Amino acid sequence: MDSASLICVTDQGLYCGQGDFYIDPWRPVPRALITHAHADHARRGHGKYLTTHEGRHVLQTRMGASAEIDTVNYGEIIDINGLRVSLHPAGHILGSAQIRVEHRGTIWVVSGDYKVIPDQTCTPFEPVRCHTFITECTFGLPIYRWVPQSKLFSDINAWWKLNRDEGRVSVIYAYSLGKAQRVLAGVDSSIAPIYCHGAVERCNRDYRETGIALPETQYAGRGVSKKDWQGALVIAPPSAGGTTWLRKFGDVSTAFASGWMLIRGSRRRRSVDRGFVVSDHADWDGLLEAITTTGAERVLATHGRTGPMVQYLREQGIDADSLHTEYVGESDDADVDAKGEESEASEHEIQDEAAAEVTS
Repeated sequence: MDSASLICVTDQGLYCGQGDFYIDPWRPVPRALITHAHADHARRGHGKYLTTHEGRHVLQTRMGASAEIDTVNYGEIIDINGLRVSLHPAGHILGSAQIRVEHRGTIWVVSGDYKVIPDQTCTPFEPVRCHTFITECTFGLPIYRWVPQSKLFSDINAWWKLNRDEGRVSVIYAYSLGKAQRVLAGVDSSIAPIYCHGAVERCNRDYRETGIALPETQYAGRGVSKKDWQGALVIAPPSAGGTTWLRKFGDVSTAFASGWMLIRGSRRRRSVDRGFVVSDHADWDGLLEAITTTGAERVLATHGRTGPMVQYLREQGIDADSLHTEYVGESDDADVDAKGEESEASEHEIQDEAAAEVTS
């Protein structure tokens, strides 16, 4: 077969014809290999799923109890119709993986979503050598460079302490799967009690059942109203903002945890008091680091502002191009809570604003 078409885009998603399987398909298919459990990569309705052992609990919760899910260890090689297939750590969220597909010496890697900075809540990113690398490009502009983790959580803790001392409740909006647990693992839990929205607590349970250590949290359920919340930290999905659920906490200071908080106007658009730059995706330097370590001769960039990345790689002598998929990267589309899947167009607006800052 033509190695250039080992994996191609179809109406259902990324398809490997030789192996007769799909990777993170966006339409129902018989066999789906899943990089991670965020809603734009893991959809309901597939016949069979394959993911990592580490990602089993979060994927089962997202896909439902009836979903048929097989798992493999990181690095374990399985044979699918004569292809050597293995899943390798992506460092994005719990269980996230890059999918390596080898056929007659030709190697493709589909990265899914990834970050190269390690954290306490998932297995760190592992570079995988390949000939063709399909990379995410959510934050594919030079303006995106993340602050050190120590400074990030020092700032969050200082904000929380100030609110506690002034009698306010600190509310952080963070995506319920991945981002919320990363915030939990990084904050100083000795400051005051921590409460979580139900969508976050469900994911916390999956993390704990997988062996990830998180500080003690309490459920901030709808039925709990007459309570002394003063000084507490509340972690909730973005969809909880501006709802009646928030009123019971009284005097609050709100913050949003997202890579988009690096861009002017994002905090104003969210109508929050603070913005913390927390992303489970690679920044510009992280993307280049990951691409370089693969040694790939060909790079296909998907979801995000792919143009500048493709242009930059071509200038470095790499065969690069954009690949159109239905993945959205870091936006509310990746958050699922009791209301279902959130949807909004703000990601594209923010990307345009970021591009304007780069050229200004």
